[in-house]
Amino acid sequence: METKELLKFINKGEDSKTQFKSNINNSEQLAQEMTAFSNAKGGIIIVGVNDDSNIVGLSSEDIRRLNQLISNTANEKVKPPITPCTEIISIENKKILTININEGINKPYCTNEGIYFTKVGADKRKISQEELLRLFQESNKLYADEKIISSSTLNDIDDKLFESFYKKQYEEDLKETELSLKKILENLGLAEGEKLNLAGLMLFGKNPQKLLPAFIIKAVSFVGNDPAGTTFRDSEDIHGNLSELYKNGIAFLLRNLKKIQISNNFNEPGELEIPKIVLEEILVNALIHRDYFINAPVKIFIFDNKIEIENPGKLPNNLTIENIKNGVSNIRNPVLTSFASKILPYRGVGTGIIRAIKNYKQIEFINNVEVERFKVIINRRQNGPN
Repeated sequence: METKELLKFINKGEDSKTQFKSNINNSEQLAQEMTAFSNAKGGIIIVGVNDDSNIVGLSSEDIRRLNQLISNTANEKVKPPITPCTEIISIENKKILTININEGINKPYCTNEGIYFTKVGADKRKISQEELLRLFQESNKLYADEKIISSSTLNDIDDKLFESFYKKQYEEDLKETELSLKKILENLGLAEGEKLNLAGLMLFGKNPQKLLPAFIIKAVSFVGNDPAGTTFRDSEDIHGNLSELYKNGIAFLLRNLKKIQISNNFNEPGELEIPKIVLEEILVNALIHRDYFINAPVKIFIFDNKIEIENPGKLPNNLTIENIKNGVSNIRNPVLTSFASKILPYRGVGTGIIRAIKNYKQIEFINNVEVERFKVIINRRQNGPN
């Protein structure tokens, strides 16, 4: 790093990517800083500068000791180990040591005491249980749909629904197979012993919301365009398994939208103001790709000028809105995804958003990283072709 660049960092002050230390003597505290940067977006620790941005400098003996301390801490007190890069820079005849820490590729990171930290502004804090689960999810070490629902039993399965699925999929009557229901569900990745996982319950449960009450669709059709409005035309809390959520969610949308007269021929039937395929693609994506580590519903809000479909969870990993518009996908719920094409109009090849945009241009996407929500806004047309 050039001296001018370092001075810019110092003059700017501490923030979420820059930390000042007059000196470092405690390996435990250093490990905490390293894990916080690794779990966030990376950053730099500048040693030899105090909290007031004054350059105090380091002795040659300090630097030798710090290099050894940094190496030992990164290898022995950060799990998994990291490889920071150090650099010595002289400013005003004073030596400063910089420790560059990259954003980790093996998140989440913890201290050797098993404590996880992340950055919040210039400070650090412990990671909450919910955040920790999502970090494991982002690193493909844990999937929400594989989570065992401890209060579930095999009796929570809708027998008729599962028997119908099994016969259609495997061309065999479930009652004629030699395997037990428990073994079949285990083989399909839907249960472990007598307990269903989240995917098993959401796909084939009789009443999933009895055990997972947050996983519903909250649907409201407002009068006007104010999301804080108190007047509505229609409202429904939609319950059921994934297939029922989808079917009744589409039904709610269709009954609250209008048909538009496209041609001048009075006898020609009108067209739905938003093509049905657009609604299908957006809703099925919300149900399949939502973050099931977040206990919150999918929301359908219909206003006079637009429809908003919002699902819990930001885009996973490094996906961007431009990525998904071009068919790039990242599977957040692999078990649900593997079954989705068998019970829903879902193809699982990343083309749903492309298909929606092709059929209707007036669609906006908002990936709110801060509140962990992904929203699709479909602007309603009032008359004439799109």
